[in-house]
Amino acid sequence: MSELKQVIIVRRRKNRGSGHHGGAWKVAYADFVTAMMAFFLVMWLVGAGTKQQRAAISEYFRNPSMTQGQSTMAPSGRTGPGGASTSMIKLGGAMNLPTGPGKESAFAPPSAEEAEKLAKEKEKKRLEQLMKDLNEAIAKSQAMAPFRDQLLLDITSEGLRIQIVDKQNRPMFDMGSGALKSYTVQILHELAGFVNQVPNQISISGHTDSAPYVRADSQYGNWELSADRANAARRTLTDGGMQAAKVARVVGLAASVPFDKNDPSAAINRRISIVVMTEQAARAALSSELVSAPRALPSVPVLHPAEPGHAGAGVPAAPASHAAEVSTRESAAPPPAPPRAPI
Repeated sequence: MSELKQVIIVRRRKNRGSGHHGGAWKVAYADFVTAMMAFFLVMWLVGAGTKQQRAAISEYFRNPSMTQGQSTMAPSGRTGPGGASTSMIKLGGAMNLPTGPGKESAFAPPSAEEAEKLAKEKEKKRLEQLMKDLNEAIAKSQAMAPFRDQLLLDITSEGLRIQIVDKQNRPMFDMGSGALKSYTVQILHELAGFVNQVPNQISISGHTDSAPYVRADSQYGNWELSADRANAARRTLTDGGMQAAKVARVVGLAASVPFDKNDPSAAINRRISIVVMTEQAARAALSSELVSAPRALPSVPVLHPAEPGHAGAGVPAAPASHAAEVSTRESAAPPPAPPRAPI
């Protein structure tokens, strides 16, 4: 009888749960990301800290104990050189990091000077943008095309200045009058909408040339004419939709500020100047400090003639003959000259 052989079957289970290379790459990638984050954090701290802080951090890693180290610069929180800092670590992140010597946090509220500087820069950009918009509108407008050479724009210390100047054959006003031409009204109505785009206040000034202007009453000249024209421009801007409260100043300057200094009688000197003022210029124009407080004139003692028998009488009265002489001179004074005829 043959001997039976025992058959042994070995079954091997294949591990199908893990992919290629298993999950070890995830651990390596996580370590890499952690290392890079730490590296960039160190670089940020080095760039954000001051020279004194970097020296203190360097000395801390060389000598983390509380004993005195060899650093030539004292770390934050200690008065002596070297050694670890005894102050608590602030956990506020960048809110607690100074940006430089003598400065507070980068996120600390700006000082009054810094805030004023930022406001001026913002205002300057706003006026420059308004000037750009105006130039583009003038270039595209068919209605204003004939008057492009009479509109002059520039930035001054007071703000954005818009000047509407006369030309020899195209005046803005009627001759010797404050009445505006129809095209001048159209120009000012167009400008009113742009002036409303910014919160700045405006100043309007009228200018004439050096030619003398005299009316029959002899009390009306270039000063009055320039002021009337500036005020007429103000009314027209308001009619065009500009807010009336934006006007801070309306002045007439006659021929005192010529555009063409070499030729004071040139037509270009007859102009209207509209300045979109900066906040500082507006404050100066409206400041009560520019107007001195009214002061009473010194009292002048009234001298009366001495009365007979009155002790301590004032200056004695003038003799009768002297009074008569004064009266004769006054009555003989020539009459005033008649007013000049208008030119």
